[in-house]
Amino acid sequence: MTSSNVNIGLINPKSPDNVSSIMRAAGNYQVDKIFYTGTRYKRALHNQGRTVDLSRKVSNSVSVTATNCLLDAVEKGVTIVCVELVINAIPLPEYQHPDNAFYIFGPEDGSIEQEIIDKADAVIYIPTIGCMNLAATVNVLLYDRLAKTKHIATGNERITQSRDRNNRLKLNKID
Repeated sequence: MTSSNVNIGLINPKSPDNVSSIMRAAGNYQVDKIFYTGTRYKRALHNQGRTVDLSRKVSNSVSVTATNCLLDAVEKGVTIVCVELVINAIPLPEYQHPDNAFYIFGPEDGSIEQEIIDKADAVIYIPTIGCMNLAATVNVLLYDRLAKTKHIATGNERITQSRDRNNRLKLNKID
């Protein structure tokens, strides 16, 4: 991928498992930072009795930072993109991702506030039957961004760099 500035904003996430999955996706898809608002995530981390698994090296470089307002975390020149089921939003298959983006996702059990929607440069949605899990939504969006990028490294070198150390499979039958 070309050099870009990609950040994720989460509004009051409640599940450490979702945030952990988002961190892994962020590492896999070259997201720079994750910001979140609210107190539920930090409280759930404290109360859950186990820690979030951060053993995967891919997510180690992604910072997760609490902020009072996601809009304050948006750097100058970065496009604000809300991902939400909103009337008149752009379907993800039709959306062209900007190089520099701050993607904002609503809470697992709510929606993005109208004030943030009104300040967004774009509002997009993933056309599904019903709503998706927060972590799944982030994964689909980031994969779409990667798939639409013209400079994607592919081939066997990418496969060997990306796969788990326990995976040594190869395709013997090549048509």
